[in-house]
Amino acid sequence: MFKLFFFSDMDACTTCPEDSYPNKPQNECIPRVISYLSFKENLGIILSLLAITMLIITAFVFGIFVRHRNTPVVKANNQRLTYILLISLLLCFLCSFLFIGQPVKVTCLLRQTTFGIVFSIALSSVLAKTITVVLAFVATLPGSRVRKWVGKRTANSIFVLCSFIQILICIVWLCTSPPFPDKDTHSLNTKIILECNEGSAILFYSALGYMGLLAMASFTVAFLSRKLPESFNEAKFITFGTLVFCSVWLCFIPTYLSTKGKDTVVVEIFSILASGAGLLACIFSPKCYIILLRPELLWRKGES
Repeated sequence: MFKLFFFSDMDACTTCPEDSYPNKPQNECIPRVISYLSFKENLGIILSLLAITMLIITAFVFGIFVRHRNTPVVKANNQRLTYILLISLLLCFLCSFLFIGQPVKVTCLLRQTTFGIVFSIALSSVLAKTITVVLAFVATLPGSRVRKWVGKRTANSIFVLCSFIQILICIVWLCTSPPFPDKDTHSLNTKIILECNEGSAILFYSALGYMGLLAMASFTVAFLSRKLPESFNEAKFITFGTLVFCSVWLCFIPTYLSTKGKDTVVVEIFSILASGAGLLACIFSPKCYIILLRPELLWRKGES
């Protein structure tokens, strides 16, 4: 609270209302500015344009893969998981719009849970694809006993299990201590920050932590298998993609904790766009290169 002094009587003072603050002479209350990341301000416009650009690029890549769905390059390593990964990346870029605009009950409920679930689905599909690559290679070794584990059933089971855990975390979060619209009147003297209170900090960081666990698992498996023969080289691209993803979110945590107001929202939106773009570029650009620029290799590479 801020004290307002009246010069007519220095012994008497009163406090400014919560939506105002005292001027320097402390003889007048000035209305505090309402602050949130708007679609109309420069940062909101730039982030919206970046999200739209990434949506268009992802949709274009998805269209390429659907059009060439019968080629070995597209069919390799569980075509269904590839489509799920592309669709989840589309939704990741789309969910960044939930963070822009004045926080209301619906957007506060959806923004973190949608982001957590959609990104976990993307990472679960990446992890399942990575393990499939490793199992496919091990199965080619003489006397291997893992051949019975090679196939879509194992990959699909890994994907469903890993995705379900994050969905369960978010359901518990929404049922016990859901996010809600709030205002911060203490961080900045001259502004009232409209924000989403995450409700349970434990469940919020549990969702983020689980997402980080999936990313680290994908990176570890892909990194250990990066020297597989050329026909299994998708693990190399997954390694780069998950490395970018982990780097972005490792930088996100200290930055997120050290910022306030709309800057916190900007940091999270940028992290969503950067990590999603990293996965899209590193995993799919090599295949798009073959499809668009080296079509003669389409039927010679069963894995890329």
